[in-house]
Amino acid sequence: MAISHLYTLFFLFFFSIIKSHVSEQENTPITRFQRYLQFKTTHPNPNYTAPITFLINQSKSLNLTSRTIEFVSNKPVLIITWIGSNPKLPSILLNSHLDSVPAESEKWIYPPFSAHYDSNNGNIYARGAQDDKCIGVQYLEAIRYLKSKGFVPIRTVHVSYVPEEEIGGFDGMCKFANSLEFSELNVGFAMDEGQANLGDEFRVFYADRTPWEVVIRAVGEPGHGAKLYDNGAMENLMKSVEMVSKFRESQFDFVKAGKAANSEVVSVNPVYMKAGTVSSNGDVMMNMQPSEAEVGYDLRLPPMADPDVMKKRIAEEWAPAIRNMTYTIKEKGMLRDHLGRLIMTPANDSNPWWSIFKQAVEATGEKLAKPEILASTTDARYIRALGIPLFGFSPMKNTPILLHDHNEFLKDTVFMKGIEVYESIISALSSYEGVTDQVI
Repeated sequence: MAISHLYTLFFLFFFSIIKSHVSEQENTPITRFQRYLQFKTTHPNPNYTAPITFLINQSKSLNLTSRTIEFVSNKPVLIITWIGSNPKLPSILLNSHLDSVPAESEKWIYPPFSAHYDSNNGNIYARGAQDDKCIGVQYLEAIRYLKSKGFVPIRTVHVSYVPEEEIGGFDGMCKFANSLEFSELNVGFAMDEGQANLGDEFRVFYADRTPWEVVIRAVGEPGHGAKLYDNGAMENLMKSVEMVSKFRESQFDFVKAGKAANSEVVSVNPVYMKAGTVSSNGDVMMNMQPSEAEVGYDLRLPPMADPDVMKKRIAEEWAPAIRNMTYTIKEKGMLRDHLGRLIMTPANDSNPWWSIFKQAVEATGEKLAKPEILASTTDARYIRALGIPLFGFSPMKNTPILLHDHNEFLKDTVFMKGIEVYESIISALSSYEGVTDQVI
């Protein structure tokens, strides 16, 4: 009986060791990344509750404080805070977004929300792996390593997770950045998402382009499909499309000639065209010229572009009233702040934050590519518009750019290197005690 009891105790002890070992193996930076990726936060119905709960639990495991704010119902903003030894100094803000774009499952190698880890090549496949759930986890993992070493920041570090970035950020960062809660954070410097690089350097972004949604409409008298006459709706719209295409080509020529980066010109791309008279059975009447037609464009302006010149071109060349045309422009951001300054962060030695950031990256044995304007648009624009310096940065090198693409993935070694890089960055930024006048 005593021997049997001894065997039982031995078995329980041995099992507890094995269980603990397995648990430790399962609770790693990679597995935590996978768990975060498995939350389906895609539009049009993102689940924010589950990832917020996960992140709050992570913050508790690190003895960090957290709070959730809703400026719009069911669209939470999470703020995780690491109090510095001198909280009177302006703080550091590390931002990422909770949401992601949809994924066409049938076109993926693995289910896009399984966060499948391919042990053969180290790739972790999931929607949001690059855009941008990677940095949301890397921030916390870097803090985990710093705390394990006994590091104490001088400046307070805030980590924010916001909703709705993929659809403009209007109910997320836009409202957050203009809130009392944000101003109380006393942010002196911020970081947000960047993009991967095919080469062996990290990309860094000092500005975003501003998106406009431009819709051009034409009207005219309907007529028989065989008739030729002036100022028909489709005729006028096609003239407009031709002029827009010529402008697009002229901008693209600068890029092709190497005179400007893609993000430094005005891009304009057709998104849809709508016209035609539809019969009761749903077929387009091919023998009728329609009385209405419209086309929609995605237009992006770099910070240095003149919005008034662009509006004049649209009004006088692309959609002139003399040709029975109208247009609408939906500006999804600003090119200038309230003082009329360009919404850009200096990426040179005139900005002390740039020097600290650059040196911190180089301290890990890595290099930065030439600073860029981001060709697309992120929530960073709302923070920069407040005069707060911000760099867009996602430490992914030798990695194909797969944001919004099928089979989005991030390699395990790239993810882990990113944690090391953020550890250096957070340590350096939060230790800076110098002058922090806003420099935009």
